[in-house]
Amino acid sequence: MSKNVDKIAVVLGAKVVTRLPRTGGGAFGAARLAAIVEKLQARLMPSEGKRPGRPTDVNWVHHPKIPMSKATEQRLIRLAQRISDRSRKVSAMQLAAQLLEDAVARLDE
Repeated sequence: MSKNVDKIAVVLGAKVVTRLPRTGGGAFGAARLAAIVEKLQARLMPSEGKRPGRPTDVNWVHHPKIPMSKATEQRLIRLAQRISDRSRKVSAMQLAAQLLEDAVARLDE
């Protein structure tokens, strides 16, 4: 698909400025990604105290290390940067945890 997009851009004299992550096709895939991001940002709460640190989900009590390729890590980093804002920074691993939780939850359906 990306080759077609690049060809179309050249023919139209346009420029591809960004790529979106694969979340499934069309509007439904985009809506699925938006729902994941919204859910994650709503769950992240800063800790208490003088220096609250990075917001996190209080229900995440287990912090495993999950092996992944460098390419996957880089994609997660770029996506986390895109969905972060000034009031709430989302880390790549927080995003990965949310994606994993959503994928596992869908298996039960």
